[in-house]
Amino acid sequence: MAAGFAGFVDAVAGGGGLVQLPALLIGLNGKPIPLILGTNKVPSIFGTSSAAVNYFRKLRPDLLLTVFMAIPAFIGSAIGAHLTTLIPTKTFQPIIFIALIIVALYTWKRPEFGKEEILKYGRKKSTVIASLLGTLIGFYDGIFGPGTGTFLIFLLVGVLGYPFLKASATAKIVNVGTNLAAILTFQFSGHIWWQIGLPLAIANMTGALIGSALAIKGGSIWIRKIFLLVVCCLILKLGYSFFIS
Repeated sequence: MAAGFAGFVDAVAGGGGLVQLPALLIGLNGKPIPLILGTNKVPSIFGTSSAAVNYFRKLRPDLLLTVFMAIPAFIGSAIGAHLTTLIPTKTFQPIIFIALIIVALYTWKRPEFGKEEILKYGRKKSTVIASLLGTLIGFYDGIFGPGTGTFLIFLLVGVLGYPFLKASATAKIVNVGTNLAAILTFQFSGHIWWQIGLPLAIANMTGALIGSALAIKGGSIWIRKIFLLVVCCLILKLGYSFFIS
């Protein structure tokens, strides 16, 4: 159930990892953290791939910019996944918590934010910025992961000027690359439990297909509302984990 809901949420507004990963941490209690993080990437890549295909069939994202964002994201994710055994994931919690609050306030105070495409830069500069953002997001996805899609959508809208629908579609394609890099890295170090990951992948794919279909139908205005809801839920979840549990 958690994997299915995670796929649905992630396909629309990102943040599915903060549903799925805690469920795995509970279900695989006592197992090494790298093993849990690696196993979490299996349903994630199936879900993001399903959503990406669904978006691509209905929309036509900027493929050149997406590729220039996805390749650095792939590299960054591989580096991040390699460092999971060296840097405790709890180190990121307060940083992510503050970042999500900023994202929520910024989006809420700007009703027109992400409703229409207002590109801020020319082709060359947009490509360079996309590459830098891809590296940063990829590294974060590899070393920790939850909330990657949410941050990626926000950056595509806020920095490059994409509408929410196009940003969500682009984010899924880039996310496929970051998940693939993480899976290859975790598999190389023996940190994936495929017997657990593959059954969860079916549920995640189902949720992702439903979520992406509803997102395409609802458009940027609907995605913006779900995005704000997801960010607020992520803030509550991280706040509870950081300050209470």
